[in-house]
Amino acid sequence: MDIDQLQAFERIVREGSFSRAARQLNITQPTISARIQNLEAEVGGPLFVRGGRRLDLTERGESFLSYARRALEIVSEGIEAARLSEEGQRGRITVGTLPSLASGFLAESILEFHDTHPQVDFFVRTGHSEEVIEMLYDGRVRLGLVSWPCYNPDLAELLHFREPLVLVVPANSGLARQGKVTLEQVKKARGHLLIVHWGPSARDFIARISEQAGPMTALPIETIRYMLLHDLGAAFLTRAIVAEELHAGKLVEVEVEDLPPGYRESALVCLKRSMPLNKLLQDFVDEIDAQAKDARVRSY
Repeated sequence: MDIDQLQAFERIVREGSFSRAARQLNITQPTISARIQNLEAEVGGPLFVRGGRRLDLTERGESFLSYARRALEIVSEGIEAARLSEEGQRGRITVGTLPSLASGFLAESILEFHDTHPQVDFFVRTGHSEEVIEMLYDGRVRLGLVSWPCYNPDLAELLHFREPLVLVVPANSGLARQGKVTLEQVKKARGHLLIVHWGPSARDFIARISEQAGPMTALPIETIRYMLLHDLGAAFLTRAIVAEELHAGKLVEVEVEDLPPGYRESALVCLKRSMPLNKLLQDFVDEIDAQAKDARVRSY
């Protein structure tokens, strides 16, 4: 059974005549008759009542008609989906990301891309860098946001991001009222300095803080956010993680005078064997690049 047979069957039903259907399909009548004979052999019997003045369907033909039309619709939809996918308008985008990068410019990229590509499906999975890389190997995701540098020869770096780590404190904290502070003042403030393990790029920065700032507590980001919102502690975070709280005035960014800048670096990657990316994925990569720049995240 093939698409030509189904098209011939459906067209004959619509036109009510073998000859008219053949003309509409731009084929000869013997050709359309042969297609119906082959189709009838597949379904196990005649589809049309032959010999009368009218062309009527048999009971078998009546029962088969809706399935034939559904199959033709599905094929038509599939052809359209393939065309839109080739044009970058339809398909599926799968991304693995560090939890700390799931919001911010990635979330904005998905929102913006969905507005211009409403037929694209998104699937985002989170995990540590090693887990994201395993997702790439397993084929569960096509793109990954991981800590950088990452010395894996199988990875292709698509975009590189650099976000400053800034001291964030509760709005009611004494540190918030000073505007500029020293690490010694941070050390004396209420609650420990709350630390996130940002990966290899921030290792020296965290080590320097630990030498001067006294007790530190390493916690997940959501726990740190909860503690800060309950007026306890201070933390070096990226602005994107607490953007809403900073905007609402619940948390405050404070400059540390005696500390050189620290940065969290990450990268958007894929497997080298996946290159070159199809148009849909490349368009999404370009959107991430644009949103990162809008968020003042240095991408290069």
